[in-house]
Amino acid sequence: MIALIDYGMGNLGSVQKGLERAGIDVRITDSPAVIRDAAGIVLPGVGALVAALENIRGKGLDQVIMEQIRSGKPFLGICLGLQMLFEYGEEGQGAEGLGLFKGKVVRFRHDLKVPHMGWNQLRFVNRGEVGKDIPDGAFFYFVHSYYVEPEDESIVMTRTDYGIDFVSSITKDNVTAVQFHPEKSQRMGAMLLENFARTLKS
Repeated sequence: MIALIDYGMGNLGSVQKGLERAGIDVRITDSPAVIRDAAGIVLPGVGALVAALENIRGKGLDQVIMEQIRSGKPFLGICLGLQMLFEYGEEGQGAEGLGLFKGKVVRFRHDLKVPHMGWNQLRFVNRGEVGKDIPDGAFFYFVHSYYVEPEDESIVMTRTDYGIDFVSSITKDNVTAVQFHPEKSQRMGAMLLENFARTLKS
């Protein structure tokens, strides 16, 4: 069973269906006990980073998420679930992230339409287990106005071009997190979720 974390802002229904199609037993939860018992964790999210972090901390979920990541449990972050892992987000008055990775979350600053919405391609830098067998140049579905700037280039899994060359996913050890929405990305998204399912220990 994997814990799909409910902190009041996730697109939980579509993520749950996507994971179930990948053969994963899913439980939507905000219970620290259930998260600790799960074989893996998925942290989804849509909307504002500041509000997401407030909700996570308000429910006391930040500590259990970090504890379980550090224990080696497989973790998949989606959209805000990627952005929250970094130290700082510049949205609004600024937000202090969970700080698992050094770096920040910044807004697109170019003449293209923001948010970046629709299908775009991934260029793999480091596949990790979750990127296995997905073709370079595969299309995934994006909806976002901000993107991550990691200090450590070695964690970058993919890059994507949208006015600039930005980091669209990261992977390190048991953690993979993506800016795009695999649950909305048809066959390629299903392949990514199936790859994540294979990383689960039980």
